Amino acid sequence: MTAQGFELGLNSFGEVATDDGRTLSDAETVQLIVEEAKLAEAVGLDVFSIGEHYRPGHNDSATPVLLAAIATATERIRLGTSVTVLSTNDPVRLYHEFSTLDAVSNGRAQIVLGRASATESFSLFGYDLADYEDLFEEKLDLFMRLQREETVTWSGKFRPALAEQQLHPRMRPGGIPTWIGVGGSPNSVLRAARYNLPLMMAIIGGRPQRFAGHVELYHRALEELGHAPQPVAQHSLGLVADTDEEALETWWTYWQPVVTQLAAERGFYKPTRERYLREVEDGALFVGSPDTVARKIATMARDLRLNRFDLKYDVMNLPREARARTIELLGREVAPRVKELLTKEPIHV
Repeated sequence: MTAQGFELGLNSFGEVATDDGRTLSDAETVQLIVEEAKLAEAVGLDVFSIGEHYRPGHNDSATPVLLAAIATATERIRLGTSVTVLSTNDPVRLYHEFSTLDAVSNGRAQIVLGRASATESFSLFGYDLADYEDLFEEKLDLFMRLQREETVTWSGKFRPALAEQQLHPRMRPGGIPTWIGVGGSPNSVLRAARYNLPLMMAIIGGRPQRFAGHVELYHRALEELGHAPQPVAQHSLGLVADTDEEALETWWTYWQPVVTQLAAERGFYKPTRERYLREVEDGALFVGSPDTVARKIATMARDLRLNRFDLKYDVMNLPREARARTIELLGREVAPRVKELLTKEPIHV
C-alpha cells in the first residue's frame, strides 16, 4: 500500500467538554461535535466516526442522527461509527438508518459493528447478556444479507422472520463499507474474514504490536477462504498538542480520573503515572507533539500493516480548545508527516 493511500480519522464518544472551566450541557456537546467534524474536514482528515454508549457524560446514543447532522454540514469527509453495538440494535432499523445517512451524505456513510465492551445497552433494550455471542452472530448474518441481497427471506431466534422483504431507501449495490470491530478475540478476527469484511482493531492498552498475530490470522483466513485482501485499521486514544510536555500533562489531567473510575467498575489496573508514561512511550496512548504522534502512527502502520488509523480525541471534561487543537494538528501536521515517513519506509502488506 502506498503512503498516499493511508487514511487518518477521528473518533468521538460524545463525551462532554468544558469551556473555560464550565462543563458544557449535553446539547452544547452535541453541537460541538458537529463543529469538530466540520473542522476535521477543513484540515483534510479522511473519516469522522461516532461511537454508541449509554453512560452519563456520553452523548452518542443516537449516532445516525448525529452523523446525519454532520452530513448536512460537510461535503467530503466520510462518516462512520467508532462502533455500533449490533447485538442490541435491530438490523432492519439499522439498515434504514444507514441507507438514509448514505443518501443524505451522497455516499459517505460507513459503519463499524461490534459486540460491546460496555454492556449498558443490553438491559436498556431488554436483551440478556447470556446471549452475547448468539445475538451478534445472528444479527450480523441478517444485516449483511440486507446489504448484499435485493430481496431477503430470513428467520432467526431473536427477531420476527422476514419474507421477501425489500427495504427502502436502498443502499448502494453491495451496501456501505462495513467493518468488524475487535478488541482482541481471535474468533472475532475469523468472523470478519468469514464475512469478507474489513477489520477495525480497538487497541486501548498495552503494546499495539501484540495484535500483529491477529492481523496475520486475518490475512491468512481471507486467503484460505478465497477472498481478496481487506483493509485493517487501528482505533486508539490520544491527544496532540504543540509540545510533548503540554500533551502529556493535559491528557493525564483528564484521562486519569476516567480510567480510575473504569478500573473500579471493571477491575483492571489503576492508572499510575509510571504506567501512563509507559503507555505513551510504547503502548496504546498516542499523546505528544505532531512529530511524536506521527512517528508512532507510522510505526504502528508498518508493524500492523494498517490501511487506516483513527484517533479517539475526546475524553470526559477535556477543554474544547484542547480538542480543537488535536484536530487541527492531526490534519495539518500529523497526517502529512505520517505519509512522508511511510513514503521513506513503506508498509509491506
